[in-house]
Amino acid sequence: MELFRIRKDIPFMRHAIVLNAISAITFVLAVLFLVTRGLNLSVEFTGGTVMEVAYEQPADLEAVRKVIEAQGYADVPVQNFGSSQDVMLRLPAKAGQTSGQQSDAVLAALKAQNPAVTLKRTEFVGPQVGQELVEHGLMALGLVIVGIMIYLAVRFEWKYAVSAIIANLHDVVIILGFFAFFQWEFSLAVLAAVLAVLGYSVNESVVIFDRIRETFRRQRKMNTVQIIDHAITSTISRTIITHGSTQIMVLSMLLFGGPTLHYFALALTIGILFGIYSSVFVAAAIAMWLGIKREDLIKGPTKAGTTHPDDPNSGAVV
Repeated sequence: MELFRIRKDIPFMRHAIVLNAISAITFVLAVLFLVTRGLNLSVEFTGGTVMEVAYEQPADLEAVRKVIEAQGYADVPVQNFGSSQDVMLRLPAKAGQTSGQQSDAVLAALKAQNPAVTLKRTEFVGPQVGQELVEHGLMALGLVIVGIMIYLAVRFEWKYAVSAIIANLHDVVIILGFFAFFQWEFSLAVLAAVLAVLGYSVNESVVIFDRIRETFRRQRKMNTVQIIDHAITSTISRTIITHGSTQIMVLSMLLFGGPTLHYFALALTIGILFGIYSSVFVAAAIAMWLGIKREDLIKGPTKAGTTHPDDPNSGAVV
């Protein structure tokens, strides 16, 4: 399915140096913000108090959030848990207060706003648990990256694997850079969004690389730059349809999903936008600079005295 067909290839690679320079500057700034400002980790990572309270009627989450903010807690996740009457709060650790003192003070404030509220559960998340979550999250991220590299190296060739993983790490670091610069809360949901962006971004790279391989086999007179431009141009309609529909869905979560989904959808929004950019201008350009060529995607002789049908010296037309 194509919304439109572009008959003349767009010279994307002509501007590869400028676009990748912009990308490199953005990447360096993201790393700088991560080093100097750091991530605003949520209570799952830092430790704190988790509370579950129940109301007789469906809870007004905005009113609950205002009560929590009045107690000195900014950007605390307030969400329904199980039903519209049950609310879960995640309170970060507060200097000079124990977990019990925190929960008692918050419950008293909530009762002052609505006497019908009752405490169902309170639980302290220690720093050790938070440290384990950080380690497990980093391990999950590393395993995803290694898996992607192995997949691309097997399906295509090592130059494609290297270029794709650089582009994907570019997306991840820039997402983290945004969260560090604006000090948005980094929670387990945001980590899940980062992992989703890794898979989403590599999918676009695979589509472009597959078209590059196909074009190498079909177009004998094109050079590498012309083949890459042709491959990207021929997939533009698919890119617009796929990413456009996905972005509409993510923006719907961002605009109408409420505070619970806000940062999750925000991470996905940033990741999708930069994922398109990196797949076209970063991954393809790096593959070009690494020297991809037709021979990288053509197997050697299958039997003595015979050649593979994709070999340009065989005279076969694919």
